[in-house]
Amino acid sequence: MERREAVKFITMLMGGTAIVGGSAFISGCKSDTGKDLVFSTDEISFLNEIANTIIPDTDTPGAKAANVGEFMMRMVNNTYGEKNQTAFMDGMLLLNDRAKLTYEAPFIKMKEEAKFEMLEQLDAEQEEYTKNKSREDPPHYFRMMKELTLLGYFTSEIGVKQALRYAPIPGRFDACIPYNPGDKAWVY
Repeated sequence: MERREAVKFITMLMGGTAIVGGSAFISGCKSDTGKDLVFSTDEISFLNEIANTIIPDTDTPGAKAANVGEFMMRMVNNTYGEKNQTAFMDGMLLLNDRAKLTYEAPFIKMKEEAKFEMLEQLDAEQEEYTKNKSREDPPHYFRMMKELTLLGYFTSEIGVKQALRYAPIPGRFDACIPYNPGDKAWVY
């Protein structure tokens, strides 16, 4: 057998293996994300209110300006499994029902102090829940909301460029940069 024929033969052999065995590779690429949820504009506004209570407007815009509610919706849809999606969606209802029961108003219409007070209570509850939960249990809904708020805000343009010190093109490495209390953190 000549070299050219050997190369053709090996190519056909390897190509046949890839085609026959390819279905095994493709079947291994399954997503374990849950169902495709539909969030209403009211639900996204509700999530923006929660996020803005966690990261309010100060000398920099808060989480609502970064539209963190939209980010949360995308993350829940694209990365959460069905169990976590259910916990998150049920948590949105629980949070709003609690607001209506305790403060006699939906969360979105509560005063800022009451929103903050309620989220502080939920944060304490989620810490206790997290300490005592088993591996199979989903995370507490407020923990998911809080983590998504922080991730969404500090990866948004507003969070990176206005809340943090942003260096779009880092220069040389300086190991010892003066830091004064109250300075913004660096991000590259």
